[in-house]
Amino acid sequence: MSVTPVQKTLWSLGAKLALVGTPFLIAALLSTVATLWVSWQLDGGAAAVNEAGRMRMQAYRMALVLGGGEFKEFQVLAGEYEKSLSLLRNGDAERPLFVPWDDTVRAHFTKVEADWVEFKNHWVSPAASAYEGANVRTQTAMFVADIENLVVSIEQHIAHWTAILHLLQLGVLSLAILGATVLIFTGYRFVLEPVQYLKQAIQKIQSGDLSARVLRVTSDEFGTLADGFNGMAEHLQLMYANLESKVKEKTLELEEKRERLESLYEVTAMVARATTLDELAQDFSQSMMRIAHADGVAVRWSDQANQRFMLLASSGLPVDMVKDEHCLHAGDCHCGNMTPGHAFRVIPIHESFHAPHQHCVKAGFSTVLNLPIRIHDRVIGEVDLFFHALVSPSEAERSLLEALNSHLASAMENLRLNALGKEAAVSEERHLIARELHDSIAQSLAFLKIQVQLMRDALRRGSALEIQSVLEEIDVGVRESYGDVRELLMHFRTRANTEDIEPALATTLRKFEHQTGMATAMSHSGHGLPLSADLQIQVLHIVQEALSNVRKHAKASKVWLDVQQQPVWRFEVRDNGIGFEIDQLQKDETHVGLSIMTERAQRIGANLEFISTLQSGSSVILTLAGPFSTIASEPSEPSAASLQTQSA
Repeated sequence: MSVTPVQKTLWSLGAKLALVGTPFLIAALLSTVATLWVSWQLDGGAAAVNEAGRMRMQAYRMALVLGGGEFKEFQVLAGEYEKSLSLLRNGDAERPLFVPWDDTVRAHFTKVEADWVEFKNHWVSPAASAYEGANVRTQTAMFVADIENLVVSIEQHIAHWTAILHLLQLGVLSLAILGATVLIFTGYRFVLEPVQYLKQAIQKIQSGDLSARVLRVTSDEFGTLADGFNGMAEHLQLMYANLESKVKEKTLELEEKRERLESLYEVTAMVARATTLDELAQDFSQSMMRIAHADGVAVRWSDQANQRFMLLASSGLPVDMVKDEHCLHAGDCHCGNMTPGHAFRVIPIHESFHAPHQHCVKAGFSTVLNLPIRIHDRVIGEVDLFFHALVSPSEAERSLLEALNSHLASAMENLRLNALGKEAAVSEERHLIARELHDSIAQSLAFLKIQVQLMRDALRRGSALEIQSVLEEIDVGVRESYGDVRELLMHFRTRANTEDIEPALATTLRKFEHQTGMATAMSHSGHGLPLSADLQIQVLHIVQEALSNVRKHAKASKVWLDVQQQPVWRFEVRDNGIGFEIDQLQKDETHVGLSIMTERAQRIGANLEFISTLQSGSSVILTLAGPFSTIASEPSEPSAASLQTQSA
């Protein structure tokens, strides 16, 4: 059962200020009302004093009128006097005018009214016809004296109210001073003091003192603000306290990432400069031992069935262990025991593992990290990291080790591909030599073999003429073979230039001119992208074969080589020899030189064209299809490099 806490009633800042200010407001209103009321009384009493003073003047005027015998005017003045008495008796709210009645004032007013009745009855009656001047003055003086007493009593009453008014004014002034003092104190206590505390706390925090707090002195909005500020300051202090540890943590993380990158760069550079598998494996084992902080490393090569694992390189392992584990069979040890998924494994070494070899236990190792070397989902080996302590690599460390292992796998594959490439190049070169020997020297040797058989027949018959004829044929065949050998040597020793084919072509022409004595000339036009080295070799062989055909069959005295580089590469070998029949050339299968040139042109996707006119010379034109960078891996279709023949 949950208990709901009883919240304490809090006075808000507005309620506090209203509670302090309301009594002063009420007192000020009451004082103001009282002051206005006293002022009203004073105004009415002053008007009554003025009216009573007017009555004195009226009394003197009536006495003068009576002394002059003007009875009608006296009647008028008497009416005004009675009107003034009525105003004093009843008051006039419009002026304002009212008598501040008390016992004294009322007695004097009653005496004035009685005097007036007596005065009026005496002088207004018909019997008072004779003029009595002395009596008028005496009676008027007595009458005015009573009015004067009324005025004095009213003034005394007004003086009393004036004193009260002064007291009220002093009270209002005192109330104003007291109210201002209380309001100032209240404002300071409830507003300025909390704001000052808050300001001081903010200044301390700005200066770096995060332990500064605001004292909660009130339970109003400033108290709530103080709680909020204290909570914020506490949170800020906590964050700042953890900031150093977080910065240190991030620094360590960045340092770890930097070390991983350095490790990756190191292994990448190492595998890039490795030229042999042994060098690669040895350097990699040393690098892995340093990067993984391992006590020993073994790099093993597996057969295709993953049943035998040969030790390629090791670091930090005992000599006996290296000697005995030079070749492991699957299941003989912790190492070389592939799992179905071929995944990264952490192997705790224990003596209970039943295996023929216990070298890890004897060497004091406690943990082995097994990393399979995979190429295209095929395991070709493994890397074993040995530790004397029990280790459990983190996910980041696993990722780093697997990345380094993949670099090793890629480097092994590159070495294998390079070896295959070199082997293919050697095989291609051998095939080229065999084809050249077969197409040239082998034909001549076959011819010589036939001539030797003919020589034996001629010797058996004893025909000197036949013997001489066969000897001449043998001499021609030997010379032909000698020329073919020299030509092959010249071809094999000619190398292409990686930037421009022109120097190689010039060298070929010079050798041809020196060998045959024929005059040669070369022209070059246009500028374009250079040919790759492989293309240059093939073009050189085609040009050399064309020159060989000129030497063998053309009976020419001069050879021209025209090279055009724009818009496409075009090579033309022409001579001024006897020429040949194009139709007969296509039917003659013994012209192996032309077929060799055609095959080479098909290999690079080029177009080979023969032009010949009897007794006027012939031309062999090689046109490349475009800006080649490498040789096509497979021969092009016949339509792409067909042999075109034209007759002049």
